[in-house]
Amino acid sequence: MTAHVALQTDPSLLMWATLLLVVGAIFFYAMERVALEITSLGVIAICLLLFHFFPVLSAEGHNLLDAKTLLSGFADPALISILALLVIGQGMVQTGALETPARWLVKTGVSYPKRTILLCMITVMVISAFLNNTPVVVIFIPIISTLADKLGTSAARLLMPLSFVAILGGMTTLIGSSTNLLVSGSLQGLTGESIGFFDFSFPGLVLATLGFFYVAFIAPRLLPEQAKSTETQAGASGKQFIFQMDILPGNSLYGKKSVAGMFPNLTGVTVRMIQRGQETFLPPFDDLTLTTGDAVLLATTRRALNEILVKDPHFLSGIINEETINQDGEPVQNEPEHKALLAEVVVAPASRLDGRTLDQVGYHLQGGCKILGVQRRSRMFRTAMSDIRLEAGDVLLVVGNKYQIRTLRTNRDVLLMEWSTTIVPSPGKTRTALATFLGVVGLAATGIVPIPIAALAGAAIMVMTDCLNIRQASRAVDRRVFLLVGAALAMGTSLQATGGAAFLAHAMVEALSAAPIPLILSGFFLLIAVLTNVLSNNATAVLFTPIALNLAAELGVDPLIFVYAVIFAANCSFATPMGYQTNLLVMGPGNYKFKDFLKVGGPLIILIWLAYSIFAPWYYGLW
Repeated sequence: MTAHVALQTDPSLLMWATLLLVVGAIFFYAMERVALEITSLGVIAICLLLFHFFPVLSAEGHNLLDAKTLLSGFADPALISILALLVIGQGMVQTGALETPARWLVKTGVSYPKRTILLCMITVMVISAFLNNTPVVVIFIPIISTLADKLGTSAARLLMPLSFVAILGGMTTLIGSSTNLLVSGSLQGLTGESIGFFDFSFPGLVLATLGFFYVAFIAPRLLPEQAKSTETQAGASGKQFIFQMDILPGNSLYGKKSVAGMFPNLTGVTVRMIQRGQETFLPPFDDLTLTTGDAVLLATTRRALNEILVKDPHFLSGIINEETINQDGEPVQNEPEHKALLAEVVVAPASRLDGRTLDQVGYHLQGGCKILGVQRRSRMFRTAMSDIRLEAGDVLLVVGNKYQIRTLRTNRDVLLMEWSTTIVPSPGKTRTALATFLGVVGLAATGIVPIPIAALAGAAIMVMTDCLNIRQASRAVDRRVFLLVGAALAMGTSLQATGGAAFLAHAMVEALSAAPIPLILSGFFLLIAVLTNVLSNNATAVLFTPIALNLAAELGVDPLIFVYAVIFAANCSFATPMGYQTNLLVMGPGNYKFKDFLKVGGPLIILIWLAYSIFAPWYYGLW
């Protein structure tokens, strides 16, 4: 056994030290002069040291805040659920499984983009009233992100509102949130009285509707335009590349016929020329059927190319082959680490490629990468790819495995743009990813399997079925979320064990003991709304339900008035990312900072508090 010295101290000092730690943590999180991860690690380290040397002892003499307890947040089922769901979401993005529904939404709402997004938000709020809102948000994160991208709107301005409308919808019925069920269970355990399904729906709808207007029309204006991730940048480039397809029997364009001068299945692609032997066809193409030997000159962006590859795995058949070459020069098939990668390179000044045609360089760069397309800023080409003479500054779209792409870093003829490297979408994996996703959501929503189990199993299936590889899965796990949740749960546990949370509650009750009942109700609501963003909303609900009953008994009013206040206030988890699971889910995809939640969620809490302070006394006849 390892001996250690435990110092005894006044419990109240530990309580004040914990309160000071919480205030300090929120300050550093909000200021962001120190990285969020470092602040989280510092909080955890302080908690471990403080309660190691100054333990909080139970009646049996056990330390209530030992290392196992304080670090248990890293194994919290809610945290595991969030990280696994992030992996599943990345699998959906990687396989393009939601491109079709997003495209349908864009097509149907292209004339009214704001109405389309607004309809999505309303749908989320309504569904969240009857289903666990975590899987609901999981469904809509990739849809909203794709929709926003296609409509030219920053996803960062929509994902936080998405989380907030889900929380607002959850406060309108008994099963809308786990917080509501916990309050109901606590009430039944203390009094034997239960809460009906729609007992608090009317005041909940009033608050949710008011909050929805703020979230839909004001919150997006308060959120900054976030810089897109490098992967998104690579896929979102609006530059058009010229590349040539030689039609083969296995290619999906083989046998396709032009209609009204165009090829209908080539969405987002411009056919600039078709070469058939010595004969050249220029648009519009009248009654032309593509056949073996045709050389089709196409102009398209990388985004459009990715979307086509998701829908049509054989679009580049014969150009991107299943077989790749490993670092030893040996052919390898269908191994995740040897998947095809797309990248962009710039022809360097004094390059050996300068002045040479693609035919002369054999469509390959030194190291094995194949040249797919060429982009020149000054003009577009309308000549066969084989005749294009490369110039310094030309951007080449190349394909190769990771070993071949890596050799480009030492290639003096080209300059690799590192941010541009992306994996070619996994053809044939769309249905697998979608089935896995729907299975996880269905199991979690119906309660057949708990969310942590369903989410973890779904993440495992995504990796095992090659919808995404281990590297992509690990990148989907946001370390900020991981450390933030661990630190938040450590602080929340410390506040409860040292009596800090109970102290704040009783201090508020005593301070307002002589005030009118509406003012006491308003102060009670505000205290819970603030603490639910520091403690977990479930812990806040359990802590304040008995206090609500005692307070109502002292004031001689219906106890349900104060119990409902606990439900509504404990759901006001808008001001911090750790306030609610859905906030953590959107934090990574939205690239939000801690202060973004304070800036947008803080006013929403004040708005709901003021609305409740005015509406509740009138509704319950307390004036």
